[in-house]
Amino acid sequence: MKIVVLAGGLSDERNVSLSSGCKVCAALRERGHQAALIDMYLGTDQPPEALFSAPVPEELTKIGRQAPDLAAVRAARADGGENRFGPGVLEACRLADVVFLGLHGTCGEDGRVQAALDLLGIPYTGSGYLGSAIAMDKDLTKRLAAPLGVATPKWELVRYTAEEIPALTARLEVPCVVKPVASGSSIGVSVVHDRDALSAALTQCLDYGRVCVVEQYIAGREIQVGILEDRALPSIEIVPKEGFYDYENKYQPGAAEEFCPAPIPEEWEARLGKAALTVFHALGLSVYSRADFIVTEDGTPWFLEINTLPGMTPTSLLPQEAAAVGIGYGELCERIINASLEARRAGK
Repeated sequence: MKIVVLAGGLSDERNVSLSSGCKVCAALRERGHQAALIDMYLGTDQPPEALFSAPVPEELTKIGRQAPDLAAVRAARADGGENRFGPGVLEACRLADVVFLGLHGTCGEDGRVQAALDLLGIPYTGSGYLGSAIAMDKDLTKRLAAPLGVATPKWELVRYTAEEIPALTARLEVPCVVKPVASGSSIGVSVVHDRDALSAALTQCLDYGRVCVVEQYIAGREIQVGILEDRALPSIEIVPKEGFYDYENKYQPGAAEEFCPAPIPEEWEARLGKAALTVFHALGLSVYSRADFIVTEDGTPWFLEINTLPGMTPTSLLPQEAAAVGIGYGELCERIINASLEARRAGK
């Protein structure tokens, strides 16, 4: 097949996306496909056909310790345009049999790119626009999951300005977790145990918009569950060597220990899989995803969020879970593509 791997973009998860895209593109070429890696925001000045034989820049698979400087990315745009699709991007996508979405974060995982490709009649991987949009919103996701019996920490959606932070700091309960309402890779997330830290966390969250989710802190084991083709994969437990599973611990090799399958009782595994699938179906998702949980000592899986375009980087979790059931990385990419084409034909 002729496949465009769309990565990069203009979100705080840009570098993660480029890493995923490079690895996916290389794997698809190894499987005999014509694959082209394209940065969605920066675009290309090459003829579209030339992209399918252009070298894959392996150095992009390495992710720095900090999120990207998006102002510098904007300044690097050759045409100075604000269109989120850079020069030559859609022309290349129209040549492809399918677009593999290696995008993460806003304007990539939030349904807008999916909707645009739907309107253009270009098939793509992963869930459709509506499920993607809902899953990106942590508050909406919890509102749909909680009534279905999925345990989720108590939460509050907070809209605020800098002037309101002192009053919020005095009112909100601690310990808690403060999260931007629509972000990934733990960017902007703070685990706080006192009011000084809460004030700092709320101040930091203003950099990601004036809306955040303040969530009850649950102490337990961090376990995640991938979904592939409507089945739960073996769970994976993450144990950071320091702190919590933040941006740096996610993407720096050796920063966290990962155990797959997670060393938990079969009953816990069954509960996790059931909860992940319940959320997956409630949001109308398709093809694949990854759900994040905290599991307490009694085996209760507390649902945190679900990701519709899980990372495919060298340290990502979904490929590890697939490998645990004998699905190699290249085969995983192909199965995502084939299931996505079927989902698009079915109108999902």
